[in-house]
Amino acid sequence: MFSQIRTLKEVVEWGLCTGCGACHYNCDKGVVELVNIQDLGIRPNFTGEGCAGCTRCISICPGIQINGEEMTGPSSSGESSPDLGVVFEVWEGHASDAETRFRGSSGGVLSALALYCVEREGMTSVVHSGKSEELPWGNVTRVSVNRGEILSNTGSRYAPSSPCEQLVDIERSDGPCVFIGKPCDTAAVGMLRAQCADLDRKLGLVLTFFCAGTPSTKGTLDLIEALGADRNRVQSVRYRGEGWPGDFRVLQSGDPAEKSLTYSESWDRLTGYRPLRCNLCPDGLGRVSDISCGDAWHKFGNPGDPGRSLVLVRTKRGQEILRRAIAANYVELTPVGAEAVLAAQPSLLNRRRELFGRLLALKLLGIPTPRFLNFGLARSWFRLSTLRQVLTVTGTLRRAVSKGWWRRRPPSFAVALAGLKEQAAASLQGGLGLNQSSSR
Repeated sequence: MFSQIRTLKEVVEWGLCTGCGACHYNCDKGVVELVNIQDLGIRPNFTGEGCAGCTRCISICPGIQINGEEMTGPSSSGESSPDLGVVFEVWEGHASDAETRFRGSSGGVLSALALYCVEREGMTSVVHSGKSEELPWGNVTRVSVNRGEILSNTGSRYAPSSPCEQLVDIERSDGPCVFIGKPCDTAAVGMLRAQCADLDRKLGLVLTFFCAGTPSTKGTLDLIEALGADRNRVQSVRYRGEGWPGDFRVLQSGDPAEKSLTYSESWDRLTGYRPLRCNLCPDGLGRVSDISCGDAWHKFGNPGDPGRSLVLVRTKRGQEILRRAIAANYVELTPVGAEAVLAAQPSLLNRRRELFGRLLALKLLGIPTPRFLNFGLARSWFRLSTLRQVLTVTGTLRRAVSKGWWRRRPPSFAVALAGLKEQAAASLQGGLGLNQSSSR
């Protein structure tokens, strides 16, 4: 259980790391480097003896703990529900700008809000993930300061990313900044800002998106090969966007015709490459944030619709900025109720309702599990039928035994490091490459 995890090394070896990069930022000894392990994701590698016995980063690790009220607190004036968490308002809509809406994954709301904050709110930059120029199927962490840079990194990227590694850019900035990351990334940010006053002051807006897990790089590479493409000739990989939801598309050098799969076909294949910790996530709707956005799937199917999002406002700060963005015509939104989220995201909600049973099954086998506070997991679990509860527990027990979750597995950093050095040498320092020293 949680008490069994004492170091970040154990977090990684028990398969609970989310790859957010917060430990790299938070390390004051400069001994945490991030490595993309092809069949797992981005993981911290601890150099030398600096991490031996050190527990500094355990308190900010979303792999083993998340508080669903980290941003809002129990005194929040927003309404709270077991399914959605604390919500001030729920909206539905899209970016007002046609280009932003088209290039985004589900209406471009997050990109539009980032643009608004930089252009109208005086925020200095946006820390987020974008495509790697060296490895087209991969991600790097970007610090964007203008419209061109923000729009060049639109669209979902179903591959490992570690945006928390660049929080130092926010901490040392001249003014407030925007942070965009996965729900586990923003959960780490929520814990870090409570410990770092400079970071807290500079976080102008924390944005996240609905997330069903992050497939490993191997998932994308296998998908590329399944399309008959040669990874050594790949020039670009787009996971979705440029239409709603947009296709998975691969372009090779010397071949003007893109190879593609529909969004549903590609995502169905990629889900099999999610690591253990993603299957234990209680926060697919991004509770620890100012604003979270995701596909309004209940409206999907209208011919020619370039995309629309549901927008969950989590904090007073998020509410104020969003309303100013609406007034400035950066986003076009209509207020809706919580029922719209329930209709649009049934799979995310159903996975979360089963989580209490999954965690119970792992604990029965003595497997360490994360601690999730203020998520109402037990209440959601007891709303399920007895049959579904039994199937969830027995299914998890079967998978845990067959997949070997009951034993610690040190990842092969040596192989990953050798491969990265051979492919990209020193040019990949950042999101997918090697961070040789602490950011702080």
